[in-house]
Amino acid sequence: MELFQMQKRYIEYNASMFREGYFDDQFKQLQQLQYGGSPGFVAEVVSMDEEPKDFKKMDGYAHKIKGSSAGVGAQRVRDACIAFRGFCDEQNAEECMRCLVQAKQEYAIGKDKLHHLLMVIS
Repeated sequence: MELFQMQKRYIEYNASMFREGYFDDQFKQLQQLQYGGSPGFVAEVVSMDEEPKDFKKMDGYAHKIKGSSAGVGAQRVRDACIAFRGFCDEQNAEECMRCLVQAKQEYAIGKDKLHHLLMVIS
């Protein structure tokens, strides 16, 4: 693939990630850095399946995940964590779990899109 086509694909794909809300402006800063692997931050939330639910602990995890996702510009993960924290305040375990599933899905999608972006520029 010639360089011009590769650059065009990169620009188009990158623009689509912002348009679709996967990443925000803060992500642009990280595009200057080499991505060294996925953080796997959702793994800390495994303890949420234990009974009784510790909403304060769950809120702490959601806050940490929200900060991590905002730090890399993963807007959709951040948004799911914001909703998650609201349901922690309400002590609504069912909605917390729904938001966790959503955050995991958004993380997986964002990771795949970032991987694809890196493949385009490689």
